[in-house]
Amino acid sequence: MAEPMKIVHVMRRFVPEKWGGTECVVFHVSRELIGEGHECCIHCTAMLSAPGRDSMEAVSVTRYRFVLPWFGLSREAKEALCLKGGSPLSLPLFFALLREKDVSLIHTHVQHRLGGMARTVARLRRIPYVVSLHGDCYTMPKAQNEHMTAPFSGKPEWGKIFGAAFGSRRVLSDADGIICVGLAEYEAVRERFPTKSVFHVPNGVDVDRFSQADGAEFRKAHGFSPAEKIVLCVSRVDYQKNQLGLLRAFARFSVDRPDHRLVLVGPVTARDYRDEIAAEAERMGLAEKVRIIEGLHPADPMLPAAYKAAEQFALPSLHEPFGIVVLEAWAAGLPVLASKLGGIVDFATDGQTALLIDPEDEEAIGRGMAELADDEILRNRLSRKALDAIGNYGWDAVAARMREIYEGVIRTRHAHR
Repeated sequence: MAEPMKIVHVMRRFVPEKWGGTECVVFHVSRELIGEGHECCIHCTAMLSAPGRDSMEAVSVTRYRFVLPWFGLSREAKEALCLKGGSPLSLPLFFALLREKDVSLIHTHVQHRLGGMARTVARLRRIPYVVSLHGDCYTMPKAQNEHMTAPFSGKPEWGKIFGAAFGSRRVLSDADGIICVGLAEYEAVRERFPTKSVFHVPNGVDVDRFSQADGAEFRKAHGFSPAEKIVLCVSRVDYQKNQLGLLRAFARFSVDRPDHRLVLVGPVTARDYRDEIAAEAERMGLAEKVRIIEGLHPADPMLPAAYKAAEQFALPSLHEPFGIVVLEAWAAGLPVLASKLGGIVDFATDGQTALLIDPEDEEAIGRGMAELADDEILRNRLSRKALDAIGNYGWDAVAARMREIYEGVIRTRHAHR
């Protein structure tokens, strides 16, 4: 084995109760590399948590005090920024990175001020750093960007001076490597930075965990009878994920299928949107048929059990950098209905491993649900093909690719010295 490395990950937050794709990737890759004898740790802000040191299995997590550097933010705006990530400032995190011993490489999963801090520390310490783009840099639709920036729109930003001091706008251009989850973003970054080392590394899944779960446990825990058939969506409850469109499609779909239930599982990152979904379900007379479960801890056995309890999985996102939950559904043997866009089309084939639809066409979403509900042969064929494809997405393979990138970047930096 090559010489052990110490990798420091920089993130906005790392909170199991608000788990997303980025947290999933960092945790699983870190755990795999730790198992190989490397050292991995996470430095992040204390968003939605408390400052201090923690650990999740063998992965060390240290959280730091932070501020949201805009004047005039209301409490509601601050809460919304914390749920969505925002662009915080954390000088304690910066100084901790400077003090961290024996660092081989810094891997930042954020740009802006925190990414600028990672860049500055790497330059001061003369160590390499890489940046992961999890789909929000060059491929985010305008409407989604407006939702994300709405809490601080029109507010004076006093943190700009820190962004300038840390070179926040040069995080990508100065990086030793740029890692992209989605293929579309990978191509966009290669075009923008033709001389940079740019890598495409898709997400992964713990196949055994999802394939061996017990759906009966989920049904018992949440009061579903064996006769009730579940349409499942696991994702952040957020405008981007389009659960409201799924609900409206389900309303038409369920008229002729009274035994079906819609179950939305995921952390709430837009409270107004969650309330809108609940109000719409009530207005449509579907309150008894729609269940919102606001997030499950990533280690909770109820998460894979939810997939196993379902008849079909639906992900009608308006913007989806990758769609790691599709891999989880595949691993659980579920047929998938998903958006024909973003990272999903990089690994899912319409009619072969999933049914892919236009997420803005609610009638198409409803037709897709109906096809899966009414055609057992189709469900079985999609699930079988998906299981054949999922062997390429184990976390061991993803971690091996990441290790190769780290080692290559470190070798190149040493050679340049």
